[in-house]
Amino acid sequence: MVLPKSKIILGIDPGSIIMGYGVIKCTGNTVELVDMDVLKPGAQKDIYKRLYLIYNTVSGIIKKYKPTEFAIEAPFFGKNVQSMLKLGRAQGVAIAAAMQAGLEVTEYSPKKVKQAVTGNGNANKEQVWSMLQSILHIKDKPKYYDATDALGVAICHYFNNKNLIEANTITPTRKTSATTKKVSWESFATQNPNRINKK
Repeated sequence: MVLPKSKIILGIDPGSIIMGYGVIKCTGNTVELVDMDVLKPGAQKDIYKRLYLIYNTVSGIIKKYKPTEFAIEAPFFGKNVQSMLKLGRAQGVAIAAAMQAGLEVTEYSPKKVKQAVTGNGNANKEQVWSMLQSILHIKDKPKYYDATDALGVAICHYFNNKNLIEANTITPTRKTSATTKKVSWESFATQNPNRINKK
């Protein structure tokens, strides 16, 4: 019997004041919480020291939990240019730490994360947290939603990869009904365009 291979996903919610991170372990169709918390680089007044702290912390998390995959939330586009600049820098050094460790980086928009976790791209933080509690069977509410946002990024990545794997392993069903065959093959062709030879 071949045991399902486990993978560990590290999700990051970047921020120059508060940065959240969430770590989950996935084995087959089972997903469990490993850790989630926040870093407060905002305690450092010097922006460059904040970035250094973010880099070192992300590097430390990677060394501790040895994630196999890394996902990060993309900065949203706001009106405050300075805030966007700081957020982009924070995201950049977190990505640099992941790449230094040899991890492939995947980025998700806030809307994509909310859609994946709750089914609603406009869900609020409380709704996202409520779904995460249900998915991961968490009882204690964290002090900062930055941690749950990061956990949402990790779950989003898990669902996204799971859907891709399922789509790539679908085979057409063989039924006696011509109508059923047609629907099955159309579904297969739509989900697997690279497997269809076009002449």
